[in-house]
Amino acid sequence: MRARVLLIAVALFALLAASASAHPLGNFSINHLDRLRVSADRVDVTYILDQAEIPTFQERGLSSDAVLAKKRAEVERGLVLTVNGARVPLAVAGPGQISFPPGQGGLKLTRVVLPLVARVPGPRSVQFHDGTFPGRIGWKAIVAQPGSGTDVHSSVSSGDPTSGLRSYPKSALRSPLDERDATLSVKPGNGSLTAPKGPDQGEATTHNRSGDGFAGVFADAAAGRGVLVFFLLAALAWGAMHALSPGHGKTMVAAYLVGTRGRARHAVALGATVTVTHTIGVFALGVVTLLLSQWILPEQLYPWLNLVSGLMVVVIGAAVLRKRVASSQFPVPSHHHYGHHHHPADGGRRTADISPKGIIAMGASAGLIPCPSALVVLLAAIAQHQIALGLLLITMFSLGLAATLTGLGLVVVYANRLTSRINMSGRLVAALPAVSALVIVGAGCVLTAHALPQLVLRVMLAGP
Repeated sequence: MRARVLLIAVALFALLAASASAHPLGNFSINHLDRLRVSADRVDVTYILDQAEIPTFQERGLSSDAVLAKKRAEVERGLVLTVNGARVPLAVAGPGQISFPPGQGGLKLTRVVLPLVARVPGPRSVQFHDGTFPGRIGWKAIVAQPGSGTDVHSSVSSGDPTSGLRSYPKSALRSPLDERDATLSVKPGNGSLTAPKGPDQGEATTHNRSGDGFAGVFADAAAGRGVLVFFLLAALAWGAMHALSPGHGKTMVAAYLVGTRGRARHAVALGATVTVTHTIGVFALGVVTLLLSQWILPEQLYPWLNLVSGLMVVVIGAAVLRKRVASSQFPVPSHHHYGHHHHPADGGRRTADISPKGIIAMGASAGLIPCPSALVVLLAAIAQHQIALGLLLITMFSLGLAATLTGLGLVVVYANRLTSRINMSGRLVAALPAVSALVIVGAGCVLTAHALPQLVLRVMLAGP
């Protein structure tokens, strides 16, 4: 009977994972594309906006007309067209189109298409700048198209690998295109266009990366498509899988348990701390999204959280290393018995050198950065008045995340016990905690070094 229930749960989870979809560039992203066409007497621009779930959720109180008017004002303010050395105003050439395709967790996306035109006889040189949505992450591109009665040489390509921001090449998901400026030289002609080769289409995707199917679990649960216990198991499984993705402190937790001579109870305590920290982090980011987004963009907090997490890990690793160096200066005395020297089997490692503060600090650093999918579930739960269900699934997701880290910690602890029974060099065993401390410091330095350029880029994009 238990085997049958387990098989059903696994099958349901597989179906949920297969059907889960999300924005491929992240739930925070605002993506925009300009199609630029220069003719003998005019310049046409088609502005396309693809806005992900979280910024769309933040506009939930506005009507579609109000959202369209808001985007039109942003476009009129942010697009700059210069023809023959003089700035030329771009006028909206039609009402525009707005739609709300389905997104992750039952939330919506926003898609806007706005036609604009500038009447300019005899254009010879054209400069175009897209300054809309500064500081927001996402795909930004300008595409040149042939005009009428002109021969154009363009600095931007004529190819669009996103098919109008409907799909994105998988190869560009980690480093999306960030193109905001275009220069075109124009002369009378027959509609030809010379442009550089653009990015390849490659394998396109409309699905998000691994781990983000968690929001699909909530969408099906909120719609009543299934049994709650299976959704709880699926949320637990998604959390466990998410912990296996890059990051999330796996190396740090393992090295910390080795460096501090941790026990099984310490591994469990670390997992519990990760659960609590991650859940609190999701709720805190939800408060920022709901109440403080006018002053703080939620996605701007992630580099800061990465920096804080990295610095915490460096401090923890340095403290562990200091203890290891200090203890090496006072070796455990040898026991003399019938002229033989008997050293402890674990190289002098008798008791755990770990404190509650250390457990809390390491667990907090591993769970400090909340998963964006968990935030989407929280916002979807609020939008659909299913807050209790959302909180329950988020808690199960965090438990799954912590279970993976706890399991890894237990493996490390029991592996230490096994190696202590093997006849290994005493110096080698004694050196393992110090080496582990160095690994912790190195991991913290990598996190910090990764966060700093992101923060600098955020500040530069935000401008004065």
